[in-house]
Amino acid sequence: MQRALVFAGGDPPPAELLADLDRSALVIAADSGLDHALALGVRVDVVVGDLDSVTPDALARARDSGADVEPHPAEKDETDLELALRRAVALGVQRVTVIGGGGGRHDHLLANALVLGHDDYADLELDALVGTARLTVIRDRAALRGAAGSFLSLLPLGGPARGVRTEGLRYPLLDEDLAPGTTRGVSNELLAPVAVVSLREGVLLAVQPDALSFTSEA
Repeated sequence: MQRALVFAGGDPPPAELLADLDRSALVIAADSGLDHALALGVRVDVVVGDLDSVTPDALARARDSGADVEPHPAEKDETDLELALRRAVALGVQRVTVIGGGGGRHDHLLANALVLGHDDYADLELDALVGTARLTVIRDRAALRGAAGSFLSLLPLGGPARGVRTEGLRYPLLDEDLAPGTTRGVSNELLAPVAVVSLREGVLLAVQPDALSFTSEA
């Protein structure tokens, strides 16, 4: 399966969350995400964005290493992260992990979380590491790993999530519908290191706010 790591701007997640990243994956940097990738010693294959926040040194290093740099005007209709995800789709990627995107402006944080559930990325297996949290987009079924007792919230995106079922959570959902804006799926807890979430229709964003606790125990 072709996999890509997309480094976004904002605050990078703690290094502990990045220990298990697939270093053989295609790497796409969204603007200043390039600085985060290079700081970790990760070679970047593609750089996209309006390039208004990336440092000149990082951009020069990327070009010198042969990265494909795709500049966009500042007055554009998409965020840099969305441009990076679109590039991943165009390259035939099937699985994407977004890294970063937290901190800074709250509107960017919310927009970046919501764009993960866009229909344009329905064919991707998509998750994100944002701060100490892991976000996972669920359109059918997903097995979610975490420390027993850690929190897991399920948020419907873009419309109702129908037929939601869970296994391994303290408060089970049994073929239930979650409407947009509901808090029914917030602050559930894992009973074991793996929980399973499935749904019949719609999109869920699974948020594990303290994913770092599982990494530190592993």
